[in-house]
Amino acid sequence: MSAASPSIRLAPSRYTLPRPFLKWVGGKGQLLGTLLARVSAAGEFRTYHEPFVGGGALFFELHRQGALRDGAVLSDKNPNLVEVWQTVREDVGALVERLAHLKARHNEEHYYAVRAEVPADRLGRAARIIYLNKTCFNGLYRENRRGGFNVPFGRYSDPPILDEENLRACSIALQDVELRSQGFEEAARAVRSGDFVYFDPPYVPVSKTSVFTAYQKGGFGEADQRRLAQTFRDLTAKNARVMLSNSWAPLVLECYGEFGPQQIQASRNLNSRGDKRGAVAEALVDNFASILPARRLAG
Repeated sequence: MSAASPSIRLAPSRYTLPRPFLKWVGGKGQLLGTLLARVSAAGEFRTYHEPFVGGGALFFELHRQGALRDGAVLSDKNPNLVEVWQTVREDVGALVERLAHLKARHNEEHYYAVRAEVPADRLGRAARIIYLNKTCFNGLYRENRRGGFNVPFGRYSDPPILDEENLRACSIALQDVELRSQGFEEAARAVRSGDFVYFDPPYVPVSKTSVFTAYQKGGFGEADQRRLAQTFRDLTAKNARVMLSNSWAPLVLECYGEFGPQQIQASRNLNSRGDKRGAVAEALVDNFASILPARRLAG
């Protein structure tokens, strides 16, 4: 069955749950209206794939609208991130209890104690990442070359450490979703004709001072960006609907020029200096004009 069709116009839902349970660099909550308009333009699709899942804002919005009738596959190369998603899906009750404990003890000293030690159990590791994400400086996720979380303490009066209602709603939404720890090329191998793929990779830096691709150890460099562009073309040849977000940078325009990147404006708030935050140009790329005309998909 199809999940969306040209006769359906998707727009941000009036419902608020479920929503991302992690604040992730480059989160797409503010761009949902633009993204949904493009998803509508894709026509009918089968399974939804998101290989750089991050906070999953678009996934949760599509779920709220009942637009994922053929299921979803969410993945990321960062195993620590995927482990959190799996824990929310499979053990949300115990996770809520761990977060309540962390919330009760929260202060700067406790933050650094939690940051310094990685628990041996999956539940403890997942609670730790959510806690650090909600209480660290600027709410960003960053790993050093050894894979350790290295963001300093954030000074918030009442950080949202435990949002039980949303966590339980996210757990319900994830029950029939496949969660995989894998790179984008491996994820692409499972894509069929008629599936929809949304790539939201670490962005190409637009200046020497804007480099921020350390969501995981190893980063994501120019060679990775070019491999991703080739994967985009390979999926187009498979007649999959593909959409990608990235920075409005020369490398992106070079890699995706044949698909006519659209410039959109987004607000970014990750710079440590407030005067350097604000609207930035981003590229939104899709292959909808290059694939076969939308039609009802059999099977």
